Amino acid sequence: MIESNLNQTTKQDRKTRILLKIIGVYSVLFVSLLNIFILGEAEPDGRAIILMADGLILIWLIIGGWFTPRIRDWVVPLVKKSKMNWKLRFILLCTLLVLIEEAITTTMTNLAPLFGSTPEAAHITASTNYLTVVLFHSAIIIVPMFIAWSWILARWKFTPLQVMLLFGITGSIAEASISPPNILGGFWVFVYGLMIYIPACTVPDERDAILPRWWHFPMAVLLPMIFVIPFVPPIIWIRNYLAIEFLPGII
Repeated sequence: MIESNLNQTTKQDRKTRILLKIIGVYSVLFVSLLNIFILGEAEPDGRAIILMADGLILIWLIIGGWFTPRIRDWVVPLVKKSKMNWKLRFILLCTLLVLIEEAITTTMTNLAPLFGSTPEAAHITASTNYLTVVLFHSAIIIVPMFIAWSWILARWKFTPLQVMLLFGITGSIAEASISPPNILGGFWVFVYGLMIYIPACTVPDERDAILPRWWHFPMAVLLPMIFVIPFVPPIIWIRNYLAIEFLPGII
């Protein structure tokens, strides 16, 4: 039985890796064409936004993606030695990574003058203030998704690559809900996937969970978004109570 489960997991990971490579190739082509055919023709604010996205891709996806397997090899064994509950350390590690990602995006927004615009006219975050971004707009919404994933992983043995792909799809849908054209990017799969991949590697194999069936995969994509819903009203209330102001066009 154990050998059969291992073979099934290996086969699923092979398929997941192929899908990630396909999305990766598509993302490279899409971003390259965007830069070649649109960057030179875009008005200053649009060009600044594209350059901000390029900065995110370079730092978080290319450099961060290169470091990820190297960091994994020493971080995962170290984390697994911790006596902290694996669900809590999973959530905390995911949160740390999303905070790093948001530091990069907020920096890009603050670099708007360097890109020939202003943060008010061109931005990829809700504010130039990092704490406003993470406490009242982005991370505060994403962290409950990590809590949902800790619940999912306690029940089903998704592999780290599967978690990366599934959460990446969730993130792509979330970005599309903000701006529908975002779904075309493809690279959002990796932006969100890298937030959760290493933490997923720290989840113990010996936990009391079962291998997922086919219907668990769409459930894993949708459940994090459903789980966020109860958190939204209090977050909005706090924003209004504190009179938090975002950059123009941000809700």
